[in-house]
Amino acid sequence: MNRFYKIVSIKFAFLWFWMLITLCLFFNSQPAHATFPRRNAVVQAVELVSPAVVNISSEQQVQTRRNPFFRGESFFDSFFKDFFDPLLEQKQTRVSLGSGVIIDGKRGYILTNEHVLLRAGVIKVTLKDEREFEAHVVGADPDHDIAVLQIETHEKLPSVEMGNSIDLLIGETVIAIGNPFGFEHTVTTGVISALGRTIRTDDTVYRDFIQTDASINPGNSGGPLLDINGQLIGINTAIYAKAQGIGFAIPINKARRIIQDLIKYGEVQEAWIGITVQNIDERLGRYLNVPKKQGVIVSEIMPKSPASKSDIQQGDVILSINRNKILSSSEYESVIKDVTGGEKLIFKIWRNNKEHSVTIYSAYFPQEMTRELAETLLGIEIKDLSVYIKKQYHIVAPSGVVISKMKSTSYLARIGAEPGDVIRQMNEVSIKNEKDFDKAIIRYRNKESIMIVLQRGYDQYYITVRL
Repeated sequence: MNRFYKIVSIKFAFLWFWMLITLCLFFNSQPAHATFPRRNAVVQAVELVSPAVVNISSEQQVQTRRNPFFRGESFFDSFFKDFFDPLLEQKQTRVSLGSGVIIDGKRGYILTNEHVLLRAGVIKVTLKDEREFEAHVVGADPDHDIAVLQIETHEKLPSVEMGNSIDLLIGETVIAIGNPFGFEHTVTTGVISALGRTIRTDDTVYRDFIQTDASINPGNSGGPLLDINGQLIGINTAIYAKAQGIGFAIPINKARRIIQDLIKYGEVQEAWIGITVQNIDERLGRYLNVPKKQGVIVSEIMPKSPASKSDIQQGDVILSINRNKILSSSEYESVIKDVTGGEKLIFKIWRNNKEHSVTIYSAYFPQEMTRELAETLLGIEIKDLSVYIKKQYHIVAPSGVVISKMKSTSYLARIGAEPGDVIRQMNEVSIKNEKDFDKAIIRYRNKESIMIVLQRGYDQYYITVRL
């Protein structure tokens, strides 16, 4: 019997021994984060995306002259400016810091804010591993405060994964990474405080922003706003200087459409709706029985336009577009300016004392309709400057487009313009050929007026035409 208990005891001892070894092997095989709960989802998201976050510095060389004998402004400053040794010139470098995030590691595309690059000279991009590249601007859009840079490298760079800003939840955790005040790769966290925010600055209205309590300061601008999975849901911006404890970001779904235009065209193609509106005065408001005297009235719908394919009608009153209230024609233009091609727009309209919803899908203005639009707006037809055309009209202008035909009732005809005059400029756009003219017509078609530079012989005339 004693021998039996000894055998059982030995077997149990072996069993416990192998169980102990198995447990040791199991725990040793677990990754480090399994035993360190501090390495949570935020830490993992930061580790994943940080290599794709870059520091952007823009340098500008400024030439100054220094009076070695006097500090401050005086009569002698102009003396030294005109007569003293040019060696007293000094080079000063102004550096503005911002952030960006690599969105395409293969092609080297970097997403950032447009205001980060404002008045930039040489643009340098520094990665987290301290590699430095010189970048060039692919395209920038001040209306949406978005810019795309590109750096040249033979290596594939780390990049961020695009997320979705359509289904964001108020209260969900977000992470901001950037370089505030020059402190590289600073991480702040918070929650989404609100969606669809409108921000008014001194000269611009920004719509549909994400509001967060994650700290966003100068230097954070252009950096990524991430969800808890490390996906890009917004581009941080510090345009609201008065905010304390409030940050704003451009939703990535909105930015994605602008990025595509910037990469493809170098600029954002303005969306086409095809509606002309006018303000509603008090008398017209009473006649239409418009609620709270709000909205604008549809005065014209352009044939073949996206609006002409919808249920909207001339005489309808537009109350809102995608939850943006429309109180005046200027607000209507401001909202439409923020729209990109292919976007779904929900118009709330007032018709027959009832509120209706109308859906319109925006588009890009078709190139083949440009000349028809030019004839409608300016009353002219144009041609490129061929050798034959130059000889026919005795043109000395080196570039531009020539007016080949003109309506006698047009404003240009009434002030004395005539076929053979050359269009050299439209607003700030220099016109070298028909392609430039077509772009300018599309770009300025919704403006109230356009400034045109006409050349006849060796003389140039600046003319403002109301559209």
